[in-house]
Amino acid sequence: MANRFSYEGKRVVVSGGGGAGMGAAAVEGLAELGAEIHVLDLREPPIAVASHQAADLRDADATTAAIDTIGGRIDALFSCAGLPGPPFSDVDTMLVNYAAPRHLASECARYMPEGSAIASISSSAGSAYLMNIQKWMPLVQTADFAEAKAWCEAHPQEIIGGYTPSKEALIIWTLYAAKGFADRGIRLNVISPGPTDTPMMPQFIEGTKAMGISEDIFDLMAQGLGRHSTPAEQAWPMIFLNSDAASYVSGENLYTDGGTSAGLMMGTITLPFDMEAMAAQAMETLGES
Repeated sequence: MANRFSYEGKRVVVSGGGGAGMGAAAVEGLAELGAEIHVLDLREPPIAVASHQAADLRDADATTAAIDTIGGRIDALFSCAGLPGPPFSDVDTMLVNYAAPRHLASECARYMPEGSAIASISSSAGSAYLMNIQKWMPLVQTADFAEAKAWCEAHPQEIIGGYTPSKEALIIWTLYAAKGFADRGIRLNVISPGPTDTPMMPQFIEGTKAMGISEDIFDLMAQGLGRHSTPAEQAWPMIFLNSDAASYVSGENLYTDGGTSAGLMMGTITLPFDMEAMAAQAMETLGES
């Protein structure tokens, strides 16, 4: 019987596969499973790979050129690159976290045969997406990267903070676009991690402090299993979603936050503050800065 978790004979692209975060962990896991790995990142990948393309994800033409350089069949795309928000601009954060994964999916799809798959990384910070579908649909329905960038530039109030808006938009786009990709034989999914100990965590902490929020929020949002995730614990769910073992899974937002979101929903986990009020205060602080 064939091993449906294997990536033997598969060619994959990992955007954000450099450095030491979730993308780098995905590269290491995919190598264990026999994949031919092509990394798209300004940083060097953690291990030897088939190719490494250095491209700025804010530059759509450079990203397209990198995918064309890889060429050939692409069986899976892992969109793992991301910005934490401040100190990066709101527009740059939206481009890297939302517009770039969407653009990459479109560009890689040109090389993807039926049965291929795409997985991206959102965040549990985007968990209010169900309440904001109508807010983000005009952005989700923009035609391409250039239109998405123009929309973001024209709506500075909607994208204040950058990070949470980008993650909500990415989830909604995944659910919205899944049918179109399915019509081409390509599955499309996203994961929503909780606090994860990546090299980006110090920037998250500084960003929350700048909004007047205690860094304790990261521990409070990891109450499910009582600890932060490791990068590998986020990489493996993505690897599963893009494997043949998940051949009937598409259009899903998979919470990988140790059960914290479930606990908050069911009241088995509580927070010592009002999340909506805290978010409103944070947006007000950012709007004044």
